[in-house]
Amino acid sequence: MARKKVIIIGAAGRDFHNFNTTYRNDPNTEVVAFTAAQIPDIAGRKYPASLAGKYYRKGILIEDESNLEKLIKKYKADECVLSYSDLPYATVMHLASRVMAAGAKFSMMGAAPTMVKSKKPLIAIVAVRTGCGKSQVSRAVVELLRAAGKKVVSIRHPMPYGDLEAMKVQRFAKIEDLKKQKCTIEEMEEYEPHIDMGSVIYAGVDYEAILRKAEKEADVVIWDGGNNDMSFYKPDLTITIVDPLRPGHEIGYYPGEVNTLLADVVIINKIDSAKKADIALVEKNVKQINKKAIILKLESQVTVDNPKIIKGKKVLAIEDGPTLTHGEMKIGAATVAAKRLGSKELVDPRKYAVGKIKETFMRYPNIGTLLPAMGYGNKQMKDLETTISKIKCDAVLIGTPINLTRFIKIKQPHTRVMYAVSEAGKKELKKVLKNNKFIKG
Repeated sequence: MARKKVIIIGAAGRDFHNFNTTYRNDPNTEVVAFTAAQIPDIAGRKYPASLAGKYYRKGILIEDESNLEKLIKKYKADECVLSYSDLPYATVMHLASRVMAAGAKFSMMGAAPTMVKSKKPLIAIVAVRTGCGKSQVSRAVVELLRAAGKKVVSIRHPMPYGDLEAMKVQRFAKIEDLKKQKCTIEEMEEYEPHIDMGSVIYAGVDYEAILRKAEKEADVVIWDGGNNDMSFYKPDLTITIVDPLRPGHEIGYYPGEVNTLLADVVIINKIDSAKKADIALVEKNVKQINKKAIILKLESQVTVDNPKIIKGKKVLAIEDGPTLTHGEMKIGAATVAAKRLGSKELVDPRKYAVGKIKETFMRYPNIGTLLPAMGYGNKQMKDLETTISKIKCDAVLIGTPINLTRFIKIKQPHTRVMYAVSEAGKKELKKVLKNNKFIKG
């Protein structure tokens, strides 16, 4: 019997996990290609044979999603499986329409079939969009568990922007590990804060292999999910973060609404920055579709290393890249700090942008007067440095979770700005962990 031919529509993350858990050892299915979107410089590469298994001795090509119809025809594909996240429902259906018009079946995978079971208690921390504040909640949960005497290891959603074979299983426990494993800015934004608090975080490509390694040094495993993807692991507790700065997205994005439905606990984050009406709308939407979830409302505290350089000044706000691009956010920690501490104005970086940063503004014209800290590779990182150096401002506010100045020279006065869960919020999270028997009361 002929093998079913499948194209996995992805963005270098969920797509590889779906392949590994569903198709890698399936003798009845041939994955003929991956497609890539959202992440630059992924298309044109291969998913390596060493990871793909015995049926794929030459590996699997990663093609550009823009060529989807041509690929369906070229490979005579029977089915295309959507396998990436942070998509408005209209975009999902546009993709479905393209696939069906080209003569193939369009499908999506459920959460449960791709969830790997852990041998240790596991908490999944997910979100309905990228940039909801999921990582700060993850770090707060890690902190509370460690204070209760638990050995905690976090596992981050994949960011496989480098050598996929070398990235099969990655462990980060020291700052030196970031350089050793050639991390991009996007990776360091997620790993460095865990390292700074003395915690261990894993990532990579093969998430069952990653879990088995992590279990050996953990009492509790934390899934620190990326974008708004579903957990790769079967959780004992699911905490979903929703964002009142983007009301309605908790029921209008894929697979964000899935995470809302799966939640045991829903955290409405950033309530100190949001309008009361928007907080109320988000709460109403959550209650309508998930009556079992406990709802917490938390502040996202903004801390500034050097607040003196902000008041009355013209400032450049640098924010997390993906949050501004496919996350569609209009503000971040740096922007909030600039407003609260009385800056004179936000300097518009767009006319100063060069190279890859200029391309980012062209691709995402609604970013506005913020500078996305794009750093998917050395060229983008260099272009980011050049762009910052050209901007005429009194101060630079660095709203990304990493210390950019470790590898980018910033000549203007600058300060780091961070989001963190408030002490009151940590008390609420502690109650949740006690009630679910992760820590003793």
